[in-house]
Amino acid sequence: KDTMTGGRVKRASRYVDGRFMVTYGDGLADVDIGRLLEFHEAHGRLATVTTTRPTTRFGVLDVDSSGVVERFREKPQTDGHVNAGFFVFEPEVLEYLTEDCVLEQEPLERLAADRQLVAFEHTGFWQPMDTFREFQMLNEMWDSGNAPWKLWS
Repeated sequence: KDTMTGGRVKRASRYVDGRFMVTYGDGLADVDIGRLLEFHEAHGRLATVTTTRPTTRFGVLDVDSSGVVERFREKPQTDGHVNAGFFVFEPEVLEYLTEDCVLEQEPLERLAADRQLVAFEHTGFWQPMDTFREFQMLNEMWDSGNAPWKLWS
């Protein structure tokens, strides 16, 4: 049976007997897992989400009301944090999940409202693989030997 992200985590709950980690299968990063765990432990909350500030795909222009470009920035880093897809959860997080929930909606929203969600900012390599173009780019990086996410030898 197809399930959403939260439902998949909920289904695995019988295998969880302590703190656990969750990640997605459609992105690559060089997240320092040791630092992520230390951050989680230091903050004493139920959940930690790894965040990043990606660059935009396009150049950004600041334009005044008469159409004059006041500033041009080629593919700048975004101001906001996005979910980088690496989580550390305490077992109590499972109580926030239902069999058919989307992890990134009600459960994380409730954890945030309960002040039980903290953000670990990742400043290293992060690249989702949501499109064929991203798939090609990541494979080209791998083939060229320039794969920043490959932390093993």
